[in-house]
Amino acid sequence: MPRPDARPGRGAPENRTPDRFNLPQREADGDWLDDRETLDGEAPPLRTTVTVEHPRTIITRNQSPDVGFDRSINPYRGCEHGCIYCFARPTHAFHDLSPGLDFESRLFAKPDAAKLLRAELGKRGYQVRPIALGTNTDPYQPIEGKWRITRSILEVLSETNHPATITTKSDRVLADLDLIADMARRHLIGVALSITSLTSDIARTLEPRAPAPRKRLAAVKALAAAGVPAYVSIAPVVPGITDHELEHLVEAAAEAGAIGVFYLPVRLPYEVAPLFRAWLDEHYPDRAGKVMAIIREIRGGRDNDPDFFSRMRGQGPWAELLRTRFDRAVRKHGLNLKRRPLRTDLFAPPEGAQMRLL
Repeated sequence: MPRPDARPGRGAPENRTPDRFNLPQREADGDWLDDRETLDGEAPPLRTTVTVEHPRTIITRNQSPDVGFDRSINPYRGCEHGCIYCFARPTHAFHDLSPGLDFESRLFAKPDAAKLLRAELGKRGYQVRPIALGTNTDPYQPIEGKWRITRSILEVLSETNHPATITTKSDRVLADLDLIADMARRHLIGVALSITSLTSDIARTLEPRAPAPRKRLAAVKALAAAGVPAYVSIAPVVPGITDHELEHLVEAAAEAGAIGVFYLPVRLPYEVAPLFRAWLDEHYPDRAGKVMAIIREIRGGRDNDPDFFSRMRGQGPWAELLRTRFDRAVRKHGLNLKRRPLRTDLFAPPEGAQMRLL
């Protein structure tokens, strides 16, 4: 079965805003290929469009009890990396676009993000807690090379001594190593590289336009060498596809200099489940039924478990075995021992903010 294409959507975004830019047809990054000569087929080039979005605020708040942050910033909507399992895919429905190829090719950028952030940090009574970057879509997806919105956000955070965390699948994060390393010296930042597989063929199908795993490990090593607290996120673990690599991923993270590692079982909310099933039928028809059976076992008999806490850990014997294996690997390689809390006491409102309050 071929991978589902996007429906055109009711009311194309070009009918709603004139701020639209067409990027040339290309293979996104170009750095997602590991061994080009061994490919049986490449991910099709996409004509990526970017619509300028002008939100009123840029910090998103959440009160989820099983999430380790209460605020986040997403410079972009949609993501060129094309990860089939991405739980953020259904959010494109907000713009009446599909979670399939629309999510990967019809992107939204927020160029006013730094200006909005500066205004929000200058509000009376603002209370400092770490801001998470990369919670919904990747802040270092390919279009960041053109738009530099993530960098502009980091510049404001660095200027105000505001703590932050970054999660990304891209070694493009190293383009901002100057800012990140400087913030790390003040204990203001930590960076997690998401790596789901060390196997080229698996990575190419799961995350067709993300940089190769070896590049992400190299980024972890470079961050650690620069004094940045670096972590590896093994997220998601896909049973029957990537779970056999769990111990190898923990070992690779340790060898690269990561100080911590964490994992999450795959989640398939809303429209992600049928997309994932079609991907299984195309790439792993020999085990598609088995994979979905294990996922349902982890998720209490459903494709997805939306409940707090259990949604992050899973349940049942298979989930417990995964936790045991992970814990043993972490102990073996001495990870997750160093806690590096980010400082909140250094924060100073943006220049001019105090004068505006008087």
